[in-house]
Amino acid sequence: MSLLQQLTSDMVSAMKNRDKETLNVVRMLKAAVQNEQIELGHDLSANEEIAVMAREYKQRKESLEEFEKAGREDLINQAKNELAIVEKYMPKQLSKDEVTKIVKEVIDELNASSMKNFGQVMGSVMPKVQGQADGKLVNQVVKEQLSKQY
Repeated sequence: MSLLQQLTSDMVSAMKNRDKETLNVVRMLKAAVQNEQIELGHDLSANEEIAVMAREYKQRKESLEEFEKAGREDLINQAKNELAIVEKYMPKQLSKDEVTKIVKEVIDELNASSMKNFGQVMGSVMPKVQGQADGKLVNQVVKEQLSKQY
């Protein structure tokens, strides 16, 4: 079942259950997938679907951080609920240890020895963890590992 079919199915069940919050989030996700299809002019591949979901997840996570800084409890709860719904459509997220292992492998492959190789390492790691790890986490791990190389 494609992501679009899954979203449609979940949208119907949210309507039947009168779950307005889930319905609204699923509608937004479905619209994002459909907009991406229109923009690209073809059905989305699995990687493209993951990229759309990762983008939606990131937007909500950044919103949550901003709401927490502003102390908006009403919006914090809503953002947390939206994040939980979006997570259902995301691939399993890698732990920091798993990301570290991948980063170390890439550093060894590229013989990276300093922060000068940061862009090269990031460019090789990101496709391997696409949708499975937050870019901030990957960035942090790459910096930690490259700074240990000195």
